[in-house]
Amino acid sequence: MSILKFENVSKGFGQDAERSEVLKNIDFQVKEGEFVAILGFSGSGKSTLMNLIAGLELPDSGKVTFKGQVITGPGPERGLVFQSYSLMPWLTVGGNIGLAVNAVDPKLSRSARQAKIDHYVAMVGLSHAINRRPMELSGGMRQRVSVARALAMDPEMLLLDEPLSALDALTRANLADEILEIWEADKKTCILITNDVDEAIFLADRIIPLNPDGTLGEPVAVTLPRPRDRSAMNDDMQFKALRAKVTKYLMDVGIAAKVEETRSLPDATPVHGIPIALSEAQKGALEDRYLVFSQLHKIYPTPKGPLTVVEDFDLKVKKGEFISLIGHSGCGKSTVLTMAAGLNPISKGGIRLDGKHIEGANPERAVVFQSPNLFPWLTAKENVSIGVDRVYPNASQAERQDVVEYYLERVGLADSMDKAAQGLSNGMRQRVGIARAFALSPKLLLLDEPFGMLDSLTRWELQEVLMEVWSRTKVTAVCVTHDVDEAILLADRVVMMTNGPQATIGKITDVKLPRPRSRKALLEHPEYYRYRAEVIDFLEEYEHGAKPKPKPKTLAAE
Repeated sequence: MSILKFENVSKGFGQDAERSEVLKNIDFQVKEGEFVAILGFSGSGKSTLMNLIAGLELPDSGKVTFKGQVITGPGPERGLVFQSYSLMPWLTVGGNIGLAVNAVDPKLSRSARQAKIDHYVAMVGLSHAINRRPMELSGGMRQRVSVARALAMDPEMLLLDEPLSALDALTRANLADEILEIWEADKKTCILITNDVDEAIFLADRIIPLNPDGTLGEPVAVTLPRPRDRSAMNDDMQFKALRAKVTKYLMDVGIAAKVEETRSLPDATPVHGIPIALSEAQKGALEDRYLVFSQLHKIYPTPKGPLTVVEDFDLKVKKGEFISLIGHSGCGKSTVLTMAAGLNPISKGGIRLDGKHIEGANPERAVVFQSPNLFPWLTAKENVSIGVDRVYPNASQAERQDVVEYYLERVGLADSMDKAAQGLSNGMRQRVGIARAFALSPKLLLLDEPFGMLDSLTRWELQEVLMEVWSRTKVTAVCVTHDVDEAILLADRVVMMTNGPQATIGKITDVKLPRPRSRKALLEHPEYYRYRAEVIDFLEEYEHGAKPKPKPKTLAAE
């Protein structure tokens, strides 16, 4: 029996020439007790669709019905969990959940009210934090409070609007596990908005793709047996086939080639060497010890004495090699990267690049941060030009502009070069950051979770962009990431770090997958899931701050 129904629903915003049609002719039904995932790119209308179910928006045409009744506004039978936590900062965990308990049954006795609060707090594993306020909680804990508060309304349908997207990978996986446990115990009808394919497959009975043009794709049934085990799924042929199918569909409808071949790179040479069109992509220059980390330590003074964050980090990187650095939050990945950038003093040991010790920042080492740090009042072209003008002092103005425009084209911004940074989306701003880094023609490219603030599907697109530009330059690169698929997709070697403090290299995996790479091709490669299992197994061993002994650095092409 259908509990929710969309019948030819359309929704747009704005007037006349400014009007934008967000959802078009939406038709679908959700059965009672079903777990449905709506999967799509940012801007495809997922949250608008969720707002129509919640009654926060009304359709322009068509109708949305719940149990046969047209939805005309919010109701307690539809409990909503937002992407942001929206908690009352002055109330404790128990107090925030108590608001929902009071709304449902204001006549409860004090003891019965407390028993209900305790029940829902325990359900999301926060009994130990019931008297803490939101500011004392991590992001994952705050989102658990939001889930508990929605459950305390005792809704017939639970609506989850990207509830995990602001969390780190491990917290996200743990909370997804908890949501699944709650659903399996209660079997409430559940609708999840997400942009994460694995999350959709892990949680849902059915995935409904939402296309970038606001129409629905063909629903995909998820017939994997329940209960589902995240680790076991990596070896499940049905999971692999489903993952490849959904990924291919989303990439085909959402990631179009945006690179125009109208400019070539001039032969202007930067102050630290190279071009002549990047010396034909660094041909034959695979020096074994181009970048060397030697017994690298980072020690911070604290009131309780010195704290060693990174210890004995030893790594030799070939010229033109792409290294992914992965590990749990707090393992020192970004500390190693900022030391390589010259932005963080080295406590002990050293880093050599092209035979010289690294001391201080230098444009020969270009950094792309999680946030691209653009000047908002300058255009994309002007933001890239700042570094280029410094690095190419002997080039003509026309040659410098050719360098700038060449890389902005490479990252798909041919039509947006003259737009101010403040008017660009997050994904477009990160494209500018990538173009700016490559335009410096650096000896070393350092990427610090460059796509960490973006939704999954925008991240895929920019990974493809990064690989395309990197394949033209073969610049030596180190990328810090917490995303297993990203680490394997980009790298020649994946370097895994143990937990901090005293974090070091725990294992190195040599990724011998063919280049050039694409996500679609790798998902079908027979060796891909073997590499994925190696990295996942290592990370699981180090979950929750565990400190097992580092394994021998096998598969390391040092």
